[in-house]
Amino acid sequence: MDQIEHNDVHWPDGARSHRFGLVPAHTACVARVARGVAQGVAPPPEESESLWSTSSIGNRKPQFGWFPQSREGCSSLDLQGFLKALARRWPTVVVCLVLAVGAALAVTSVSTPVYEARTQLFVATRTGENTIDLNEGQTFSQARVQSYAEIVTTRQITAPVVKQLRLRTTPEELASRIAADVPLKTVLIDITVRDTAPRRAARIANAVAKRFSLVVEQLETPKRPVPSTLPEARDKTEDAAPVPPVSPVSLGVTEEAVAPTSPTSPRPLPNLAAGVVGGLLFAAGLVALRETLDTTFKTSEALGAFLALPGLGTIPYDRNAPRQPLVSADGHSKRAEAFRKLRTNLQFSQVDDPPRIIVVTSSVPGEGKTSIAMNLARSLAETGVSTCLVDGDLRRPCVAPAFGLIQDGGLTTVLIGQARIEDVMQQVDGGLSVLASGAVPPNPAELLASARMKEVLRELADMYDIVIVDTAPLLPVADTVGLASFSQGALLVVRAGRTNRDQVRTAAESLERVGARVLGTVFSMAPVPKGGCYGRYGAYGQYGELPAPRTSATPEGTAASAVTRPTDGK
Repeated sequence: MDQIEHNDVHWPDGARSHRFGLVPAHTACVARVARGVAQGVAPPPEESESLWSTSSIGNRKPQFGWFPQSREGCSSLDLQGFLKALARRWPTVVVCLVLAVGAALAVTSVSTPVYEARTQLFVATRTGENTIDLNEGQTFSQARVQSYAEIVTTRQITAPVVKQLRLRTTPEELASRIAADVPLKTVLIDITVRDTAPRRAARIANAVAKRFSLVVEQLETPKRPVPSTLPEARDKTEDAAPVPPVSPVSLGVTEEAVAPTSPTSPRPLPNLAAGVVGGLLFAAGLVALRETLDTTFKTSEALGAFLALPGLGTIPYDRNAPRQPLVSADGHSKRAEAFRKLRTNLQFSQVDDPPRIIVVTSSVPGEGKTSIAMNLARSLAETGVSTCLVDGDLRRPCVAPAFGLIQDGGLTTVLIGQARIEDVMQQVDGGLSVLASGAVPPNPAELLASARMKEVLRELADMYDIVIVDTAPLLPVADTVGLASFSQGALLVVRAGRTNRDQVRTAAESLERVGARVLGTVFSMAPVPKGGCYGRYGAYGQYGELPAPRTSATPEGTAASAVTRPTDGK
């Protein structure tokens, strides 16, 4: 690749030259675009296409028309994403599970025990003794037995039972607690009675079986006497009385009902299992609903896809950050490594047009922009880059207290002409220069959008290689909107799981309207992955530390002779 060494790049508005490395041969195209940006004129389409078609890290689209692509319609969850959502919202799953199990146990405890008593009847036919008669009787019984089972719950059975046992119920209610079942291809009838008292259930079942047998035999008994069909019998009984009618069917009890020892309902274990399954299903549905309605960003990839902007860094969540916002310069924690990665990505994101004045902002308060601005400035100063940190949040300044500096003299003092930049500039460890906010003014938006503020930024760009400006949030106040137009790049901080899509879209629109170039996004307070060795590099610890060699099991003399080289050349 044809490359030229880039030593001195002259920036618009008399900015100081800066050594930044190697750039491609299309620097002339970059310069023309930069001049157009400085004059507020959009570059020609052909130059924009040729510029952004190169394989460089940074914005995927030119400054004009980079507006984020909305992806609200892609909120569907695959199986892996759904499982991650369940793990992320485990308190919801636990609460739903506890509520469902508690409800199952409560229903089990308040339910009245119900016992079941069972009796069995055998349906027989009065036939001859030969095989043909027996088969015909068997076929007759099987054909009738299903109809007999339907009679068990009729009032003709239940009413006499209620009267006989003096039950405090109605025949209809008793019928609802009786069930008759006929096993397939049998002449058996199983009668089951449910009741809250085990002995009463057995008494009712036996009474129903007795009454049922009588009713069936009465129904099957012919209405008129049956004459004998044999001639001998007719000759002997011509003068005798007629034979009384007899039922061709008889029912006998094969198993009497006994008082059950354990209730059939409620059943604690099935109820508990149903509660667990119901709780898990309810939790899964609730998590899916919350994930569908939740428009916040869970990963930096989702944020980058929504805005079509590069994610320059992901800062992990640290519970000690509010008390200790500054990371150690020589530390190897996850936050320290994350800021070093952010610094490196920022330096290489715009190699063709490196920004000198960078504003760090966010959509709403509480997203960690001030902490990111301070640690990014310190990280840049560690590499030897002349860096100045400006506290441009004139409503809630936090930079000076974090470094332990004087806040009364600073940016506002310079803006109103009471002091020069050199008079109020303060130094901290690591070679970082800090310009505090100064006294809080009554009109911060007007001061930050004034021509004097633009001159101050130019002077700082002449004095330092990089100027990092911490600003106020974009949505609550208008301070940053005017200030962002004076910058050469902006970092948009988005908090994981807190900032929603509408807020990010509105913040991006605000920066686009003033022509600010968004260098990328910083995903802050991201969940820390479990089980990783990031920051300690696994078993190696810091660079230069190697694991101790394993101790050999070979005897000392043998091991020494095995590793000693002969000196006589043999």
